[in-house]
Amino acid sequence: MALFRCNQCAHIREVSNDYIGKSVKCPKCKKVNKIHDTIVFIENIVKKYLLQNKEITALRKSDKKEKKQSTQYSSDYIDLKDINNTKDLSRQEQYKPIENWFENKDIKINIDHDALDTTGFFDEIALSLGNNYSVLKDLCSQIKYIQNKGYATVKFPLTKKNKKEKTIIKNFCKELYDYSFVARYSLQQKDQTIFLALQESRKIVNFFNGLWFEWFVFMKLLEFFKKNKIPNSTLRSFTIHYNDDDKNELDIFFIANDIPVCIECKSGEFRHDIHKYSQLKKRFKLEETQFLLCVLGLEEKITQGLSCTHDLTFVNETNFLTHLESILLKRA
Repeated sequence: MALFRCNQCAHIREVSNDYIGKSVKCPKCKKVNKIHDTIVFIENIVKKYLLQNKEITALRKSDKKEKKQSTQYSSDYIDLKDINNTKDLSRQEQYKPIENWFENKDIKINIDHDALDTTGFFDEIALSLGNNYSVLKDLCSQIKYIQNKGYATVKFPLTKKNKKEKTIIKNFCKELYDYSFVARYSLQQKDQTIFLALQESRKIVNFFNGLWFEWFVFMKLLEFFKKNKIPNSTLRSFTIHYNDDDKNELDIFFIANDIPVCIECKSGEFRHDIHKYSQLKKRFKLEETQFLLCVLGLEEKITQGLSCTHDLTFVNETNFLTHLESILLKRA
């Protein structure tokens, strides 16, 4: 027997094989339809069913994979009582989501646990310097210059500074002395000149050579997470390996609200690194908003222009948190 099925009203009935291939009117709605060979008609239905079932199975697998990855990279909110004095950031459970994220991309990471230890004073000095950088930048530059020249004494005049600036500079210099970042500190009242005897420690030299800025961005980031109670996994100053001959150092990387973000901190020349960071962004498969080049002292209008010119987001020490708010808090 052959099969008649109306495509309009779904009326169905068996008819003689003599009608196979012919077109007849539906006895119910008068729509013209072809008569089908029953076996061929059923085979076509089975094929469509199997295809739809395959597509549904693939969608379910994809959904499970996405849910698994979301869980894999998520982390609980860790309430650090004192972000300036803790070793909790170096616990594996804190940075495990980042390890998983890179592992999923076949990338190995080497973690420097000392870079996550805030029990020292690098973080406090970095915050003092960064929060008052407009006032302290000349002093910072002079310390860096004298250190790199191999000299041991900084002479810094205050005569052209106003009262507020003098207070900030003197308080900062006293903090440097209290935390032994300088060996001696004195103020000559007569000509209003500060004298600093510098330390020779390589860690302190590296700090003033630019490492302080990475510490500053890292600590401001932790303050931001704590203030907004955002679950996060955060690392700084670590190395990634694609293979034995291909590795990169990353300044700061975090995952918050399931959003991965990479921040590279530059206190000096940055233009020659733009291509390298663009390639890293592509390799990580991050959006432009998720790979930040934070450049110290770069004017805001220039950060905007560079962001439009290149496939990275350029920020400075004063507006990087505003950008992070725009991509993190709206999804919280």
